[in-house]
Amino acid sequence: MEPDLNALLIAAISISVLHTLTGPDHYIPFIAIGKAKKWSLRRTLFWTVICGTGHVLSSVLLGLGGVALGFSLSKLGWFEEVRGGLAAWALFIFGFVFLMIGLYQAYRNKTHKHFDVYESGDVYVYEHKHNQGPVMPTERKKVTPWVLLIIFLLGPCEPMIPLLTYPAILNSTSGIILITTVFLFFTLLMMVIMVVLGYYGYSLIKTEFLEKYMTAIAGATILICGAGMIFLGW
Repeated sequence: MEPDLNALLIAAISISVLHTLTGPDHYIPFIAIGKAKKWSLRRTLFWTVICGTGHVLSSVLLGLGGVALGFSLSKLGWFEEVRGGLAAWALFIFGFVFLMIGLYQAYRNKTHKHFDVYESGDVYVYEHKHNQGPVMPTERKKVTPWVLLIIFLLGPCEPMIPLLTYPAILNSTSGIILITTVFLFFTLLMMVIMVVLGYYGYSLIKTEFLEKYMTAIAGATILICGAGMIFLGW
């Protein structure tokens, strides 16, 4: 495996793990709906895996534009000699853009989905902001397994774009498959671990406070990866 793909795999693993851990919406709704409906752990994990897979595959679809651009460029004869360096710079620029967007979103306190379990045992989802305090939602939607699947399909992980664009510029189909597989595996692994812990009443260190910084963290990870390839020869 090429050294630059090794660095990219480390970035993919880091982003997938942090993206899941710092996003309670990746596991809390499954724990809540499983408890409310008295599901078995097997059924709870079934829907966790289905929704997690949909989440990652929608992210892959989002990155297909970058993949198409990368493959188009890789077919140009003059591009052959510069594509490695250009791919690293593209990764660096993508990372910087995502970092700035993430910091801006954190500053503006962007709304995010919040899940609540009501006394009736029903689970509802609505928009919420950090440090907003108690919310009496006027617009809420009852959560069912199919609603959860739609939420995850419509909420892709944007940092997948540069992660897939880089191997596409290098004309590496195997790299695209590898990045996608690794990202999917570690996303599902962390979702399953968090759901199992929550199902039995345990939880890891509270990371919800990092949730609003997730885009910035992912951008910084990609930025560091690109910088390492450009300046350190990773």
